[in-house]
Amino acid sequence: MKILHTADWHLGKRLDRFSRLEEQVLVMNEIVEIADTQDVDVVLIAGDLFDNFNPGVEAVELFYKTLKRLSLNGKRPVIAISGNHDSPNLINAPDPLARECGIILIGHPKTKIAPFELEYFKISNSAEGFIELELKNHKFPIRILHTPFANEVRLKEYFGENKEEKLNQVLAESWSKTANEFGDQNGVNILVAHLYMNKRGAPLLEEPEGEKPIKIGNADLIYSDSIPPQIQYTALGHLHGFQNIGTTEKPVVYASSPLCYSFSEAGQTKYVSIIEAEPNQPVTFEKIAIQNGRCLTRKSFDSVETSVQWLREYPNTFVELTIESETFLKADERKQIYQSHSGIVHLIPKVKNQEFNENQLQDINLNQDIQVLFKDFFKSKNGGQEANDELIHLFKEILNP
Repeated sequence: MKILHTADWHLGKRLDRFSRLEEQVLVMNEIVEIADTQDVDVVLIAGDLFDNFNPGVEAVELFYKTLKRLSLNGKRPVIAISGNHDSPNLINAPDPLARECGIILIGHPKTKIAPFELEYFKISNSAEGFIELELKNHKFPIRILHTPFANEVRLKEYFGENKEEKLNQVLAESWSKTANEFGDQNGVNILVAHLYMNKRGAPLLEEPEGEKPIKIGNADLIYSDSIPPQIQYTALGHLHGFQNIGTTEKPVVYASSPLCYSFSEAGQTKYVSIIEAEPNQPVTFEKIAIQNGRCLTRKSFDSVETSVQWLREYPNTFVELTIESETFLKADERKQIYQSHSGIVHLIPKVKNQEFNENQLQDINLNQDIQVLFKDFFKSKNGGQEANDELIHLFKEILNP
């Protein structure tokens, strides 16, 4: 059985003032093409389907159209769970209609899906947080333990009020109970979850820059040794870089986001994971690189001329640009930089460090002329750097509008 694992689509996400929707259309097309080319039997999407609780119309339309294409109009089951960016009620809302297309949407923890049957597959067994699917052309079923993201309110609702028990322990017990009841060696056993998970004793993994964090200290950290031994592959969402925090025999994989969504991801290659699985055997998986999407790059230059030259050579990128120079950028220099490239997200001017000791400054006389006072203040706040004529002229305009 072949399974495609993807996550963290963040449909509707922007990068500062830039929409990413055109790129998202391209990567959704690419994921569908990979699923078809690889002839996968099941698709798993491990949360953060949208970027916020109230996605725009275009993002919602792209989501449903992509799922329908992935499902081959009901021939291939698609299971999608909510993440910490998603509204679980929004994810759940179209589920009865989606099932007719072979799409199973799961918004809440411990959801119980009512069994149903289509021409090419059926849900043959179901419990809270668990489904078993039988596919027409396979002699063995696939069992999926599913755990959408759960905040503290949802945890109290779904896993009980006893907060003395850590989330790690509660989930481990819940997963173990389900796996012991349903996860025998006669089927493929998979866990799909949107959680902050790590290997016990390993360095903490950085959450995506600018994302809503799951991990608050270690309170919401789930250890991979909580995964039941019956599980052959764990499909995770939340961290945006591809990584296996499990073992070769029992992979625990963050599939990565399909696009770089922050400059902390600059230079990353994005992937989907293709798993080959059969009962009672170690799975094999490969990561297939996503080709579409603009690169994110952090660059630093010490002159406007060299920065403009580079920008013109790499037009199809989003750039966080730092210019380190002897003086602050002038208006015409900023204009020249922005005219040379359409994807400058952040322009960070930086004055080169000069040997300067604040103690060298005399006490500022607050009774002196306000322009002299401004110059002294500027110098004290900028490492001894003198305000240039353009800045002084602007200050005068503000004083005398």
